[in-house]
Amino acid sequence: MRDNPVRAAVLAGEPVAGAMVFEFHTAGIATLLMHAGCRFAIHDMEHTGLGFETLKWLCATHRGLPIEPMVRVPRGEYAFIARALDVGVTGVMVPMVESADEARRIVEAAWYPPHGRRGAAFGFAHDDYEGGAPADKIARLRARTLLIAQIETERGLEQVEAIAAVDGIDVLWVGHFDLTNFMGIPGAFDDPRFEAAMRRVCEVARAHGKAAAFMASDARWIERVRAWGYTMIGVGTDHGLLVAGASALVAKVGGTK
Repeated sequence: MRDNPVRAAVLAGEPVAGAMVFEFHTAGIATLLMHAGCRFAIHDMEHTGLGFETLKWLCATHRGLPIEPMVRVPRGEYAFIARALDVGVTGVMVPMVESADEARRIVEAAWYPPHGRRGAAFGFAHDDYEGGAPADKIARLRARTLLIAQIETERGLEQVEAIAAVDGIDVLWVGHFDLTNFMGIPGAFDDPRFEAAMRRVCEVARAHGKAAAFMASDARWIERVRAWGYTMIGVGTDHGLLVAGASALVAKVGGTK
């Protein structure tokens, strides 16, 4: 059964890079991102229509590779979180977390008793179909599962201290587009209020021994958030990286459309 070295690195404060996958649900995407240096791939279920059957297959394509299969579920509900873990992800991102109660429900859905309320099924995809003592597996699965709470609403920002204090939440990930929307400054990423929010999330995360994370889609973003203390960095989306790379080369060709 695979471990999750990314979780240990993230909680130790080491910089860790990965990417989000929205479009290219292909057999090679994990390997391609691995060769680029990514240590995690977050497969998105919130905005893409990705289903559990395809997610299970994608997790299988990560087996034997040093890149962790993670997922963003549509919402922080048991049916999404527990099923995603059962099909093999080692990390779960939950959007729009707005309270400590929501954070506790996420942890309960991800952890087995006595610390959670997740239903048990062993010898399946999540434990690589292996045999072994359930108690040992429960301990290993708890140790490897990375739980990411997205702070992307004004309510989540108000409650960020309480969310960060919940045992089991490992990462606070700022969803920048939604956060600016809910702050009433859509897309205003240079607004001092947004920068103050970004700094606050990072400070709270570090004060509680958690990591701060962000999807930094270009070099300027990476420099900004690294300077603020963010360490778990998404370097872009699969389709965004394709367009950026192709655009840079097309511009060298010249001509008009």
